[in-house]
Amino acid sequence: QVHLEESGGGLVQPGGSRTLSCAASGGATFTIYQMAWYREAPGKMRELVAQKHNDGNTKYADSVKGRFTISRDNAKNMAYLEMTSLQPEDTAVYYCHARAWYNDYWGQGTQVTVSS
Repeated sequence: QVHLEESGGGLVQPGGSRTLSCAASGGATFTIYQMAWYREAPGKMRELVAQKHNDGNTKYADSVKGRFTISRDNAKNMAYLEMTSLQPEDTAVYYCHARAWYNDYWGQGTQVTVSS
């Protein structure tokens, strides 16, 4: 099994920055081959924000390209989402996701609110 725990959410002013962290733990972390960040805004469907494969390939939503950066520290089983130039439309619950050999895993989510 894999347990994912996000941290780093909070209130941010427009134009500000924030970095989210995701810690993966459990006996099956060695089976993870891709980690990602999704977000879900009120009244909207959950959407992919960014993903990073073990081979280094990354993918970003068009709305965050150039502003958000996903990174991973495989030795520490960590994933990060560095967010810059945050706007009110980035307000959402951000979820960490791990794709593993036999299962997909989700964290509980962390709220990011962009407001003055």
